Amino acid sequence: MTSSEPEPSMQPFKWHYAEFDDSSFQIRGRTLFLIVVLFSVILLVGLLFLYARWVCRFDPPPPPSVQLPLPPRLGLDAAAIAGLPIVLHKAEGECCICLGIFGDGDKVKVLPPCQHCFHSECVDKWLLTQSSCPLCRSSIRFDSPV
Repeated sequence: MTSSEPEPSMQPFKWHYAEFDDSSFQIRGRTLFLIVVLFSVILLVGLLFLYARWVCRFDPPPPPSVQLPLPPRLGLDAAAIAGLPIVLHKAEGECCICLGIFGDGDKVKVLPPCQHCFHSECVDKWLLTQSSCPLCRSSIRFDSPV
């Protein structure tokens, strides 16, 4: 290179706003449509989210007068359980609730319809929630006169 020629990296930058070609930056047809659709979907989802938060925040609590009905009691009342016969056990046996062995002279409760025997404490807890024999499931409901 000669000293009169400028080096390639030292050449002056020639740029004029009229020379700038921005045709590659134009947004046309399908691209503009896709941008508008994408923006609309994002806006719609955002508005739905805000609406859902607003509805959930201002949802009034149920009125206090509305109460759910209590489920019907499935077990026996304490008086009916206390009225079951208690006998002294004479033969070898097993309580199928706790799987404990009956000894001679143990006090056991006998259920009337099926004559199955259980420890009093075991069968009393069972009968508070169930109205059937724990072994054969026969009903132990007593019809009380009204």
